[in-house]
Amino acid sequence: MSKKFKILCLLFLIAIIFTAIFNLNTGFLTLRIQDFFTETPHSLIAEIRINRVLVMLLAGISIPTSGFLMQEYFQNPLAGPDILGITSVASLSVAFYIFFSYNISLPDFLQNTFLSLSSILGSMALMLVILSVAGKFQDKSYLVIFGFLVSAFAGAIVSLLQFYAENQSLKNYILWSFGANNMVSRNQIYVLSALVLAGLFISFKTIKPLIGNSLGTSYAHSLGVNLNRLKILIILSSSLLSASVTAFLGPILFIGIIIPHFCRLIYNPSKLWQQWILNMFLGMLIMLFFSIIAEKTQIPLNVISSVFGIPVILTMLLRQNKV
Repeated sequence: MSKKFKILCLLFLIAIIFTAIFNLNTGFLTLRIQDFFTETPHSLIAEIRINRVLVMLLAGISIPTSGFLMQEYFQNPLAGPDILGITSVASLSVAFYIFFSYNISLPDFLQNTFLSLSSILGSMALMLVILSVAGKFQDKSYLVIFGFLVSAFAGAIVSLLQFYAENQSLKNYILWSFGANNMVSRNQIYVLSALVLAGLFISFKTIKPLIGNSLGTSYAHSLGVNLNRLKILIILSSSLLSASVTAFLGPILFIGIIIPHFCRLIYNPSKLWQQWILNMFLGMLIMLFFSIIAEKTQIPLNVISSVFGIPVILTMLLRQNKV
């Protein structure tokens, strides 16, 4: 590893620690150190804030990793975790669950569990469909077009469900879609951590083949890269990482596109191992920063990520058009 990369990682780590500490003391009440380690009247608030920081760290790791893998595989800097319709179908699955389970009385733990499972199972179902048709698409761009069509179809069904939904179930879905990072419990964080670790393990298996794939199909074959296996691993890891975050936090848009873009600007884009690490560091920092803004302004997390991401993506499109 180069000296520049080590310095970047150290700076990111210091910034993440500082931002996490600031995040823990952001809210309506000013907490003391004792509130985080002993039983006090404000211990419950301290636990909520710890959960908020943890879930932001996990989201900051998983969403940029998913976007990074998709962009490197498709060789397109505008590709993101939802490029194959994974986020849209996960949102559709959650919509079905919220709208059709309104009259079913379940404990809160089971409600949260089924909500998460619906998102993950929906994305995995789409993944199986993609795997079945991926072999028929020789050109990667057709797989991207397929994802856009799936996203449009899922969005249309969600709109139809919203039109006929009861008032309370519609409100519940809208609140979920905004991205409520304060609503995630410790048990949900355990589940999310397991899913993110599984997705990262699969991602680790894809970096080396992606290096060969970036040199061209013929060169990748000469290096012994199994492109079909790489395609499966990319789809599996991206599905797992993006769907798990969508399940617990709602659809957080554009982060998977812009963070890999920033990482390529600050370090050599051909160094994929280093790029992967930088994506996770910068992702954690950005998500913690968004969490602070959300607490200070009471603006939903999804809105903040969109306001931040849209100008960046427009700038990227204009730069590509000039080239």
